[in-house]
Amino acid sequence: MTAQIPLSGQTPEAKKADTAALYVDLQNGMTADEAVARALENNSELKALTKDAESAKALISQAKLRANPSLETSGAKQIGGSDNSLMIQGSLPLELGGRRNARVRIAEQEAEIRALALAERERLLAAEVRGKFGESLAAVYKLRFAEEILNAETENYKLISALVTEGRRAPLEQNMETVELNRIRAMRETTEGAVEIKLLELRNLLGMSPDQPLRLRGNFENLLELLPPQIDAVQRALRTRPDLLGARALEELSAARIEQARAEGRIDADVMLGYQRMKSGFPFSGYDSAGILQPIESKFHFFTFGVKFMLPIRNRNQGMIEAAILEEEAARNRREFGQLTIRREIASAYISYDRATRAMEIYRVGVREQAEANLNVVRQTFELGSKTLLDYIAENRRYIEIESGFIDAQLEVYLARVGILRATNATELKRK
Repeated sequence: MTAQIPLSGQTPEAKKADTAALYVDLQNGMTADEAVARALENNSELKALTKDAESAKALISQAKLRANPSLETSGAKQIGGSDNSLMIQGSLPLELGGRRNARVRIAEQEAEIRALALAERERLLAAEVRGKFGESLAAVYKLRFAEEILNAETENYKLISALVTEGRRAPLEQNMETVELNRIRAMRETTEGAVEIKLLELRNLLGMSPDQPLRLRGNFENLLELLPPQIDAVQRALRTRPDLLGARALEELSAARIEQARAEGRIDADVMLGYQRMKSGFPFSGYDSAGILQPIESKFHFFTFGVKFMLPIRNRNQGMIEAAILEEEAARNRREFGQLTIRREIASAYISYDRATRAMEIYRVGVREQAEANLNVVRQTFELGSKTLLDYIAENRRYIEIESGFIDAQLEVYLARVGILRATNATELKRK
């Protein structure tokens, strides 16, 4: 009689395996929501994008500042004479034609684009973390199942070895069972390696070092959730997706650059105010008491004012305006393509979820139960001598393959659900 292999629901809650317990803690482990929150807080790329967004706000303050006045001083001195002059003049740019407003608008649009780039990276990172969390959890599921199969095969090997020793089984069967036991051992090692790699990738997304401890808390239950109608999901995504909003902001930035190019091509002026002092002397103007000829000095003081105009006669920024118009058209085309892409992504996500749920239900109802019944029949007939050990090993391998396929089907449903959250920019995606 062979050892019985557990065939009921392969879930972390129902199974207890020492090695798998190193990666799952149902009390204090990290949930998917907690993983997302940690990634959004600690991810270095997000920190860099946050600094970029903050620097863009500082540039808005800079753009709002008015142009600085200028001060010019000059003087003149007569060579070999006493005549001299001093002039001080200041000018203030007026920035006519809406130059300052155009500059501020561009800075505001650039700040909005950087903020949306941060939001877009947060959306993608949250989806990536949830996906990697699910892959890690599925790897742990497979590890637990591999350990259960290994325990069962170990008992089978002990039993067959005892039967061979008693002479009730041929030594070949012990060798065959040895091969099968070692094959499952190798499968278990590979499965644990996959768990460790997935967790390393998850740690990287969370901003954790490779040696930091990480245990998961979660399961693949309640995967069949009610989804909003696809048309509602599309409308929500078109309103809230940061990448599409960023494309619209780029379009508005191009429009702002057109206005700036036109403003800089209009007339501008500087107001100028100044003071001038002139000192001059006239020789042979009179004699002093000693009979020496002395010059007469005269001082003149002037208040100067004026306006300096910049006349856009030859250069009216024609090339800049044309380039900005083309950039606006390109941004509009990208935004329209982005809208089509969003509709396609959502349609694909819904199709993937629908097909994945159907496949999982087929596995759960029409495959796993039948595989269990088949294995039980083959086991019983093997015990009665009607089936060989090879028949039992082959059926056991089919069961292992089916159970692994069911775990993969659960993962596909989970990932399809994450895909819908990502495509629709659902609030649950970055829930903390």
